Amino acid sequence: MHKAGFINIIGNPNVGKSTLMNALVGEKLSIITSKAQTTRHRIMGIVNGDDFQIIYSDTPGIIKPHNKLHESMMHFVKSALIDADIFLFVVEVGEKNPNQEILDTINKSNIPVLLIINKIDLSTQKVVEDYIKFWDNKLINAEIIPVSALYKFNIEKVFDEILKKLPVSPPYYSKDALTDKSQRFFVSEIIRQKILLFFSKEIPYSVEIVVTYFKEEEKIIRIGATIYVSRETQKAIILGHQGRAIKKIGIESRKDLEDFFNNKIYLELTVKVSKDWRNNNNQLKRFGYEL
Repeated sequence: MHKAGFINIIGNPNVGKSTLMNALVGEKLSIITSKAQTTRHRIMGIVNGDDFQIIYSDTPGIIKPHNKLHESMMHFVKSALIDADIFLFVVEVGEKNPNQEILDTINKSNIPVLLIINKIDLSTQKVVEDYIKFWDNKLINAEIIPVSALYKFNIEKVFDEILKKLPVSPPYYSKDALTDKSQRFFVSEIIRQKILLFFSKEIPYSVEIVVTYFKEEEKIIRIGATIYVSRETQKAIILGHQGRAIKKIGIESRKDLEDFFNNKIYLELTVKVSKDWRNNNNQLKRFGYEL
């Protein structure tokens, strides 16, 4: 008997959804920073066993849209609410502002739910116990599991519960598949992560990365990527004085890319302005967002 299903990870920004998925998959598929709204797309990570296939789906944090990019990000969340076999609803200890519309949708679906209380390493046992009581009956028939995704505490329990609830089904993807995303997607995400880490305020949220070429040779992978920003002033900041900022982005990105692909990397970065791309339907489609 073979089991397979879609395990969709839902929650507010910055509660550790990406860290949780990476821990469950055992691979660094979703980028992680301390900033909210790090995840923009729906990213699948696939775990295979002899008699099971688990398809995890990391989604953007639930936000009130302020532009068309945000609307597209919430489209990914809404699609994850429709096609799940199991929900992982992630909160962090002390968080008390759940989106009631999302909770109502999950409750009406009758789909099994694991309520994951994350970041317990930053709290005390008493606070965690009180927080578990706070969540009692907010999600119907949800099983509550406190975890530390960062330190992989209780991750095995989450996996075991998923396996119990997984429906009987043939595999949806090839048994050697790790994700539904392309190599180019992960290149762009690694570069975007560095920008999120190195810059503050509006800059990280005004950036999109497009891989212009990806050429695999025997001993090296040659990659070209364009960093798109919304305004000329942002382009100047990304470049930095005498090109120092973009050089730093390139150096640090190349290190992670070499780890990711286990190969030497040549990386060429350029910066271009696409005025107000976050509200431009054509550009959003080009960047892979659904409207």
